[in-house]
Amino acid sequence: MADNHAPSTARNLTRRSILAGAAAGAAFPAVATAASSAPAAAPQAERTARASGKTHRITLYAEAIGDTLYGYGLAPGEATIPGPLLEMVEGDTMEITLVNTTDRRLSIHPHGVNYDVHSDGSPFNASAVEAGETRTYVWTTTGQRSGPGRMWLPGSAGYWHYHDHALGSDHGTEGIQKGLYGGLIVRRKGDVLPDKQFTIVFNDMTVNNKTAPDTPMFDAVLGERVEFIAIGHGNMEHTFHLHAHRWADNRTGMLEGPNDPSPVVDNKDLNPGNSFGFQVIAGDGVGPGAWMYHCHVQFHSDPMSGIFLVRNEDGSIPDHAQEAIDYFHGHHHGGHEGHEGHSG
Repeated sequence: MADNHAPSTARNLTRRSILAGAAAGAAFPAVATAASSAPAAAPQAERTARASGKTHRITLYAEAIGDTLYGYGLAPGEATIPGPLLEMVEGDTMEITLVNTTDRRLSIHPHGVNYDVHSDGSPFNASAVEAGETRTYVWTTTGQRSGPGRMWLPGSAGYWHYHDHALGSDHGTEGIQKGLYGGLIVRRKGDVLPDKQFTIVFNDMTVNNKTAPDTPMFDAVLGERVEFIAIGHGNMEHTFHLHAHRWADNRTGMLEGPNDPSPVVDNKDLNPGNSFGFQVIAGDGVGPGAWMYHCHVQFHSDPMSGIFLVRNEDGSIPDHAQEAIDYFHGHHHGGHEGHEGHSG
């Protein structure tokens, strides 16, 4: 089921946020450079984000994947759908050098951060990258601060995303449809960091440009802190539902105390251009198992569903979970005419 644009279960086990630069290791998990079938060990102490005010420099390569898809990658030949998960702390700057290895004009455009017109990523502001060329984009972040009068201005912290804004049209419609997108997180100082992170993109009738049963299976060990980043693209309205797990409908997905009034949900709208994220403790109160995630717009459920596997504490797969996985892969999930090209 795995290929180069839908990471396998093993690759999902080690997927980490990308925070480039010398200060990366001080506040965030290391960049995963190799796949592993072994579950990651939980940290001995809770890790939290520390504001660094640093400039982090990375290079992204935009590449064709097969005959119909495109992706972003951290090295030549490593493009994926979605692209690498990028992460910053409020006060940080990120300089992204985008290398366009394709024969098409494309770009990268962020949500939720600050940038000038030269880093907008749209042809409207003459900030796309022509075929075979390179361009550096600069994104900055700010913390909460007081504004004019009694105003209080929001900072950059949140679960955001980035995407193409130039392939096929001045809005990047074809680029997004064919896989040029990824997640972007801006932390607030003191935010608790997860053990595992997974990016889920509902793009028309696909999940990460795949349809069931070939959708990604996300994998964690009982008790691990897992972070989901959910992103919407395309032309259709969706909702994201995760079985047996719930989160607070606020910035982080975690309650800040016993009197936090944030609603607790297990299903949330995920429409084009939207993004949100949350953390859960894998299997908390329900135990290990193969838990489903899917779009809850009912006729979307068949093609837009997948598995969140919570392993036993020793990393093994429960027998009942393996039975559920086998059922999922052997079951007819229906389909949706007109969207086959999106799934590759």
